[in-house]
Amino acid sequence: MRVWVTGCNGLLGQKLLETIPGGFHCVGIDLQERAILADRCEYVRLDLSDRNEVKDLALGDKPDWIIHTAAFTRVDAAETERDACWQANVIGTENVAYAARKAHSRVLHVSTDYIFDGADGPYKEDDKPNPIGFYGRSKLASENALIISEVEHVVVRLMVLYGLTMDQKPNFVIWLLDQLGENKPVNIVNDQYGNTTLADELAEAMWTCVERQARGVYHIAGPDIINRYQFAQMIADRFDLDKNLISPLSTKELAQPAPRPLKSGLVVDKARNDLGIQLSATDNALMRFKKQWDARK
Repeated sequence: MRVWVTGCNGLLGQKLLETIPGGFHCVGIDLQERAILADRCEYVRLDLSDRNEVKDLALGDKPDWIIHTAAFTRVDAAETERDACWQANVIGTENVAYAARKAHSRVLHVSTDYIFDGADGPYKEDDKPNPIGFYGRSKLASENALIISEVEHVVVRLMVLYGLTMDQKPNFVIWLLDQLGENKPVNIVNDQYGNTTLADELAEAMWTCVERQARGVYHIAGPDIINRYQFAQMIADRFDLDKNLISPLSTKELAQPAPRPLKSGLVVDKARNDLGIQLSATDNALMRFKKQWDARK
């Protein structure tokens, strides 16, 4: 089976390439000159905002699936860089859907809990979206672009993604370990709730979606719903770091540029019941992550 992975140089894209099941051939797609995991895939440098280029490549390559992870994910920057965010998240997805329809490909699209307002989570797949920031609005629009395209697709919503890759970009866990490792005090919000998601396990779950020919919307994340301060405390414990350096504060006190859904979280029962997907509890996932972290020392 021939599968495209867009955004193949990102955290989730790299994990998808690391966990390719047998019988799959991957084509990595991104904007850089080469794939970071070049030994795991063919690579095509492609700007997804160019509809004709995406269509022509799809018609020539005929992928069975397009796993679409490429996105503008900088939540705060989305408030001021709205054109760039919309181009990446909405126009890019529209073009992927258009190309998939022309090439008779299926699409697995990655979305987020930020399509909800965080007033009354955790949320099921059919709960009504109500994004409160521009990033969330762009991701909801990307979901709708797939729906109206009439392409066979599955949407996987996730939240609080972390993991370790080559050419590492900061995520919450990496940032916290760097700060605590240097004995720097940190302030972490204690009123933003949600599931935590290890990228390795999410990638494996997404391959299950492809293998099972899933359709519709699935929430895939760890089973525990905790606040960010609790998560930070668990990270410090697992890595034997000084959790007294971690101080709680409210989202209002932190004054982030973009609004956040506070009482969020994703109900993950549907993925477990329909597809047999169940990610690890937070501490077990951190244990797996720590083995990777220790191996790179």
